[in-house]
Amino acid sequence: MQLRNFSLIAVLLAGYALLAFPAHLSAQSYPAKPVRIVVGFAPGGATDIVGRLIAQKLSEATGQSFFVENRPGASATIGAELVARAAPDGYTLMIAATTSHSILPSLMAKLSYDPQRDFAPVSLLATSPLLLALHPSLPIRSVGDMIKLARARPGQLSFGAGGTGTPPHMAGELFKQMAGVDMLYVPYKGEAPAISDLIGGQISLIFSNVIAVLPQVQAGRLRGIAVTAAGRLPALPEFPTVAESGLPGFVVDAWFGLVATARTPNETIARLNADTVRGMSQPDVRQRLAGQGLFVKTGSPSDLAALMQSEIVKWAKVVKAANLKLE
Repeated sequence: MQLRNFSLIAVLLAGYALLAFPAHLSAQSYPAKPVRIVVGFAPGGATDIVGRLIAQKLSEATGQSFFVENRPGASATIGAELVARAAPDGYTLMIAATTSHSILPSLMAKLSYDPQRDFAPVSLLATSPLLLALHPSLPIRSVGDMIKLARARPGQLSFGAGGTGTPPHMAGELFKQMAGVDMLYVPYKGEAPAISDLIGGQISLIFSNVIAVLPQVQAGRLRGIAVTAAGRLPALPEFPTVAESGLPGFVVDAWFGLVATARTPNETIARLNADTVRGMSQPDVRQRLAGQGLFVKTGSPSDLAALMQSEIVKWAKVVKAANLKLE
């Protein structure tokens, strides 16, 4: 009887070992097949550019195909939901961004995913400050001038943004709250029509992605007065920060990060992080992104998790104070 029980235990242990063995091998051999990186926006935008660059670098590092799959719609929530429900095996990743993973949790009452519970951070990839630009007919040369005029003309200055809940929109709301001014928000379906209306004088000002608005500033059709970064941009030192020129503490940096589905093996996350940090640090990546108004910034998975948490808290306060809702 004892011999029979021993044999049964041996068989069970062998079975468990066989079950565990492939999982251990798959963690070590990752990636063993093509990996998709979901981008929640259409091709050509900043999120897509970052996604394609990191896909290229991860492909070069691993010898396996990493490819971008665009799933645009609903402020990237369609793509985020897809990744949140994917198998936690590291073969479905996402370029997370400020709107989808920091702003929408407080802006949408029924978000189909939880940015912290449903995703495993890999690494921050890049950040993108905004440029505050206005119509040149306005008697404004600095942030201080803008605050004075806005206080003198409550509700008369208007700012546009290419979508509610985007960093440019939230930058305007944050500015209103920190400066104690009343400005009218005008939503647009994209940044291009907002900039066009600003040139035409239909709106007063805009917080815009640098690459989108800088050509109009350089051509004299708009006047740039400040950037929303924590410090002056090396490529644009002529523009002071909003914080140094009248509104201390004001910082808005749109961010882009690589995430996997929650419960992806730690070994896989570590491999992805190491290859990502190495790939993003290469000079050609930095040069390409700088030309798009983006700045490489990487770190550990915990660094990205901390950034997401702090940004969620930051924007939740702004959303609540502005009484904003997005169905």
